Amino acid sequence: MKPPYKISGKILKLVASISEKIGEINSAHLHKPPTELRKKNRIKTIHSSLEIEGNTLTIEQITAIVENKNVIGPKKDILEVKNAITVYNSLDNLNPYNFDSFCDAHRILMNGLIESAGKLRNKSVGIVKGSEVAHIAPPAEKIQFLMNDLFDYLKTDDEIILIKSCVFHYEMEFIHPFLDGNGRMGRLWQTVILKEAYPIFEFLPIESLIKVRQEQYYESLSKSDNTGESTIFIEFMLEILLNSLEELLQIQNVNLANIDRITIFKSIIKEDYFTRKEFLKNFREISSATASRDLKYGVENGFIEKIGDKNTAKYKFK
Repeated sequence: MKPPYKISGKILKLVASISEKIGEINSAHLHKPPTELRKKNRIKTIHSSLEIEGNTLTIEQITAIVENKNVIGPKKDILEVKNAITVYNSLDNLNPYNFDSFCDAHRILMNGLIESAGKLRNKSVGIVKGSEVAHIAPPAEKIQFLMNDLFDYLKTDDEIILIKSCVFHYEMEFIHPFLDGNGRMGRLWQTVILKEAYPIFEFLPIESLIKVRQEQYYESLSKSDNTGESTIFIEFMLEILLNSLEELLQIQNVNLANIDRITIFKSIIKEDYFTRKEFLKNFREISSATASRDLKYGVENGFIEKIGDKNTAKYKFK
């Protein structure tokens, strides 16, 4: 069954705005942001996603862990961060449409934190807010069927991916397939789904915007539960995605280093041969001399192989 939701006017407007911003980002060569910005955003992502779940480590402490430095703090919190670093560094190895890959991600994320990491829960659970039960998840014996159904929707439905990623996030939270780690898995897997179609989402700290609006995040989940469809949650998450793109576009005078241009061009040209002229065509803001220096840097550092010389030279990524 297709998960229940409606395509509201607000959803259509948000999807159009997001598509427009993605076009602007591609034109500004920001679809793969500079290395330092990617690192900062990844740390913000891990910090925010875990802080929502009660992790007490600061951005500075998480940065130190990323840099393999010793940190003093609760063992559980440090392990949560290390697990999150591992799984976010493995995004390219995760298949958004594969249930086993989904379970593998949970196993990495919750390794050493719960005994059932990577395994579906085998008992009933409820979510308590204050003194009230906010949500009773479906019975354990229905989880496999419901998750299979959800992945079938993800793989086969012709809905646009921006909307499907939000639907998956909501429905996964509703099903609550694991004993623990469902919140961080919902946020992680939406990123995994989005980056397949729009690589920029790998490097956006969506979770930090959710953290700022944490109360509204849970409220939109609750309202969607009450209405029996995910429309309200889709609208909320599309706003978050749009805001994250707008924040990236507010960065002025982004100076790409040679390694940044090389990395961006690799994602465009892939395994084909290319010339300096073709490289330069993608970076009209640089001179021919700078393009030559970029390619020379790539060759000398083993990223690129060069065939021929001067005007006849062709290049290919190794």
